[in-house]
This record gives sequence, C-alpha cells and structure tokens, in this order.
Amino acid sequence: MTSKAEVAVAAAVVARGACVLLVQRRVTEGALSWQFPAGKIEPGETPQEAAVRETQEETGLRVAPQKSLGCRVHPLTGREIHYVACRPVGGEATVASAGEVADTVWVTLGEISQYVPYGLFEPVQRYLDAVLLA
Repeated sequence: MTSKAEVAVAAAVVARGACVLLVQRRVTEGALSWQFPAGKIEPGETPQEAAVRETQEETGLRVAPQKSLGCRVHPLTGREIHYVACRPVGGEATVASAGEVADTVWVTLGEISQYVPYGLFEPVQRYLDAVLLA
C-alpha cells in the first residue's frame, strides 16, 4: 500500500477571462473543500497530461496545458502537487463526475480567498495575479 505522500497529484489552474475555475470536492480533505480540478498522476503520465485528463473527467471542460507553475508538498494534505496552467479549448465546466465533484465555480481574483481561505501556492498566486488582472 502506498502512502498519501507517495501519490503525486496534478492540479489544473484554468483561467478564462478574469476568472479561474474551482471545483468543490464531494469529500473534503481536511480543510480542503474548494480547489483546482486535480487528481492522481497515472503511471506513465506527465503532470500536464494528468491535469488535462482530470479537468475533463471532473468538469467536462476540455483544456490545453500552457506551462508548469511549480510543485510542492501540500501543507494540508502532505501530497506532492504539480500545478499546471491551462486554458479552456472546448465545452463548459459542469459537474461531470458527481461522485467526486459537488459543484464548479468561476471566481475572480478577489473572490478566491472566500473559497480558499488558507491562501494559494505562491507561484500559482503570482500567475493568477498576472493573468486575471490583464
């Protein structure tokens, strides 16, 4: 059995206009309820491929990876997380995986803290500061 820390996760940071996509987990991980579309990186898969796949599986939205925003061990879950900036290329964000996702929302930079009160990974915050205010 592998521990949580050994399973790397990819998170898609999907920006559209002045908003970023968040999903509400059906099962929270501690304080985590709202977060970026994310999931385990499968064997042989890159973080970019996993971010694209998980976004489509969870929300139905098709995205294209743009760049890696960095990697860290999440302070609340202990999981290694790779953050990937993505842009929408088709579809609409809805609850595509009702077993995993309770809701989806597009939020502005100023609204993020209402959904993610513990703050974002610094490179992700810098990316969103740059693209959402543009």
